[in-house]
Amino acid sequence: MNTILLQPTDVLFFRDGRPMGGASAGHGAAWPMPNVINAAFHAALHRSGFAKDAHSHRRGARGFYADDAQRDRKFGSLVTAGPFPVKNGDAWFFPRPQDLQDATLQPGLLPTATFDSVQSSLSDPLEYAVANRLPPSKESGAKTWLSREAFEGYLGTAKSALTSAQLAGHAIDDSELFDREHSIGIGIDPETGSQDGKSFYSAHYLRLRESWQLGVCASAEDKEFKHEQHGKDLVTALLNGGRHQIIVGGQQRVCTANSVTGTAIPLPRGKTDGFNERNTGFLVKWILLSPSVWPAIAADASRSINAHPGGWLPNWINPHNGEVLLKAGDVARRESESREAWRQRARQQGNISAKLVSAIVSKPLVVTGWSLPDEGGANDSERNGGAQSAHLAVPAGAVYYFEAASAEEACKLAAALNWHGSDAKPTTIKNRRSALLGEKGFGLGVCGTWEFFPDVGGRSTQ
Repeated sequence: MNTILLQPTDVLFFRDGRPMGGASAGHGAAWPMPNVINAAFHAALHRSGFAKDAHSHRRGARGFYADDAQRDRKFGSLVTAGPFPVKNGDAWFFPRPQDLQDATLQPGLLPTATFDSVQSSLSDPLEYAVANRLPPSKESGAKTWLSREAFEGYLGTAKSALTSAQLAGHAIDDSELFDREHSIGIGIDPETGSQDGKSFYSAHYLRLRESWQLGVCASAEDKEFKHEQHGKDLVTALLNGGRHQIIVGGQQRVCTANSVTGTAIPLPRGKTDGFNERNTGFLVKWILLSPSVWPAIAADASRSINAHPGGWLPNWINPHNGEVLLKAGDVARRESESREAWRQRARQQGNISAKLVSAIVSKPLVVTGWSLPDEGGANDSERNGGAQSAHLAVPAGAVYYFEAASAEEACKLAAALNWHGSDAKPTTIKNRRSALLGEKGFGLGVCGTWEFFPDVGGRSTQ
């Protein structure tokens, strides 16, 4: 995949779905969601003039597609990851895992085995509550972002562990990364492009501090596109080995996109083996690097689909007993393999023998958007445009705790959950465990191991 740095030329505006007008300031100064960056590259490809040489595909998704006559969609091969904060072009930062509670890389929150899940209101299918091993405090010393080196030190995959004293510069808060600026704006008449004479609003804008960029990984391997120099990758051809202007976010804000050549995918690597063993099994935890969307699923007996609540609980977890429903082995779709043949082959693979036993999940993020009218749309919603469906996403940093039946099953689970699988030197992102929007960078995660909360004389202490 292409590693790309986006350098804003001005403040940026990333509005969420909340109203903006009057006394309600637009919440546009939050760190952008992955779908915003994916949309920016998608729009840039449309403006590039590559559409005439790119593959056309049908409208629709998840098994519901228009007929072959409506093959008018372009750039369906675009996949992205990010954005993540990058300092000076090479130091990448990632959201802090939610089990870290102080200024060290030692988890402050741990699952406790001395807990009666039957007599509690703990959500199914969880078995262990999470307890804080640190003294009570109104303030947390943990910062919002960790460098890749610090993150791998936390996971135990770094070559040398960072000490607390060495964390300076490897753990930062939002205030060290960007500022929020407030501004007053006027309403614009879309037909005339001038002030509408009646609307005023206040808004917040995001201004990155000097030496910081937005880091993105992106590729678009098109089956019909052929470039003499850049081959089939539309993103490589778009950047053309140099700097390219890309509109990112709302209000037509511009970033300079610069491709970083000769680098591996800069995301932290998760553990692939060496997981802690206890009487209950081998202990694997999975930490989200990016948000993930797991929708509620209605039962459909005709298609052998069971109901699932979604929300904080991954759709690949049995909601009744916590068993992992992911398949072991090679379940990637092969070249020229039909969807039906691929699904049939995947069904024949056995499930990974592991179960979800605990989790740390904070309040959800709202993922929404706005689509412009499309006269050639397949339905009224596409033709009229308007607000897109809103999804609630589990935020990055959420931690999921698993028990695997054996060391081999723990390795299989890690290979299925790590964004890089079991590869030591990955060249692509293998696993995106979000049920929706995975191609836009949702559902990336890494694995580590965990310990139970220590218990002494009936009172939990460190």
